[in-house]
Amino acid sequence: MTLQTVTWMSAFLCLAQVCSMPMPCQLQGQLVRITHNLLRDMVHLLNYFWGHFPLECLQENVFVPFPATTFATSGLSSSDPKAIYETLKNIDTLFGADDLPTKWDQRKLENFQNIVYRQIEESKCMMGSVDTSDYLIRTEGLKTYFGNIAAVLKEKNFSYCAWEVVRQELLYSLQFILEHNSDSLLWANRT
Repeated sequence: MTLQTVTWMSAFLCLAQVCSMPMPCQLQGQLVRITHNLLRDMVHLLNYFWGHFPLECLQENVFVPFPATTFATSGLSSSDPKAIYETLKNIDTLFGADDLPTKWDQRKLENFQNIVYRQIEESKCMMGSVDTSDYLIRTEGLKTYFGNIAAVLKEKNFSYCAWEVVRQELLYSLQFILEHNSDSLLWANRT
């Protein structure tokens, strides 16, 4: 009986030790890639200009300058993942609107929203130690960028074409992150 109690206690203590181990506080690269792909694939590509923008919306297409300098640093900065985190928070805010396009694949849209939310929730811990030297400049650039995107939506009354402008801009943003800031992301078994 004593041996069984010691065995159970040992197993419990090992499990408690494993469960209490700190999880890496980092955005997951694979989830950022899936988010990008869901956003890219949530439309039927028939009648789309070069596969990304609907022909019917070409006259309403608006260029919103992406703040690449928000992510560009010399070397890996502790603000890189925080800028990505802020980008995801802004995306989540944009997609919190009730006027989302019904032409989009609703299952992919819901998966997209869920993964963005999951990334934000799992990565809140990274905001505990904010390096204010360049972090505030970066967030200001993102705030302006996403403010401009929200203004396009509002100006065009949350129309389908306005959402396509948003989708196009966010695809570019996520692609930029994947290409230029992948070292700031956690990749499982990256080969």
